Amino acid sequence: MNAQIGFDDLNATLKATGEETRLRILCLLAEAELTVSELTEILRQSQPRISRHLKLLTEAQLVERFREGSWAFFRRAEHGPAAAVAAHLVGALDPADPIVARDRERLAGVRAARVKMAQDYFRRHAAEWDRIRRLHAADDAVEAEIRALLLDRPFRSLLDLGTGTGRILELFSSEIERGLGIDLSREMLAVARSRLDHAGIRNCSVRQGDIFDLSMPRDSFDVVIIHQVLHFLDDGGRAIREAARVLRPQGRLLVVDFAPHELEFLREQYAHRRLGFAPEAVAQWMEQAGLEGVVHKSLAAEPGSEREIAVSLWLAHDPRLAIAGGREVA
Repeated sequence: MNAQIGFDDLNATLKATGEETRLRILCLLAEAELTVSELTEILRQSQPRISRHLKLLTEAQLVERFREGSWAFFRRAEHGPAAAVAAHLVGALDPADPIVARDRERLAGVRAARVKMAQDYFRRHAAEWDRIRRLHAADDAVEAEIRALLLDRPFRSLLDLGTGTGRILELFSSEIERGLGIDLSREMLAVARSRLDHAGIRNCSVRQGDIFDLSMPRDSFDVVIIHQVLHFLDDGGRAIREAARVLRPQGRLLVVDFAPHELEFLREQYAHRRLGFAPEAVAQWMEQAGLEGVVHKSLAAEPGSEREIAVSLWLAHDPRLAIAGGREVA
């Protein structure tokens, strides 16, 4: 633990963590994002009591709180000296300790309930998703191209806008330090959380948010991906401008969406506002957002298959010079 912390702040951090329930909460939040009701179920304590402990931990900057409609999710803070102290304390605990082990067993039950909810949602919507997937270039080919475009150089942080099931986060989780998925749908966020939990992915999380108004500062991410989202939006250019805003210098934006097609039923039955995009349309939006070096690729549907829609990929970068070791680098 290299982070330095002042005496008063360290004293406050130790007071916040030096209570049985709060230490148990920190251990649990190191494993997963949880709601008050989920923590209540695991810890077998009243909701007001758990809420008071969470308030103290949040005020001590040991826990972060994120709202999704009427729900609130909590996650252990990852940044700052106090968070580093808490991470050290939690890391020192014996995972076989009876209290820690019991809490993890109950956490497994909460995760199982999430999986069931996600499976129920998938079952209700599987037919329509499968129908759309059969129409466009195969997912494995698209994912291979996404990785080829982005993994030519390393990056540490990824923002996935319109994360859906969280598949893009899963795809890059082993190559990054931090991944964040944003989606407006609480149902899809539940699916994404279940997927990340099931895969044991701890460096990625999801939040409810508006693609047109991201609650994060400029220069936040090395890579931003907008995958199969623009065709649902009434203003794709605005979404790209907001995505470009949160890119770090030399950061990259990748857009993946349908090439132009004439399947009108997708608009009528599945809320697609746009029936694909011409290469120059998205490229122009990227350039208007201040990005440079636009590269476009197209993946055609397999000849002889029932697939009818090609998939396009656009990649561009923030032209500002990055700073490393006190000097500018391209």
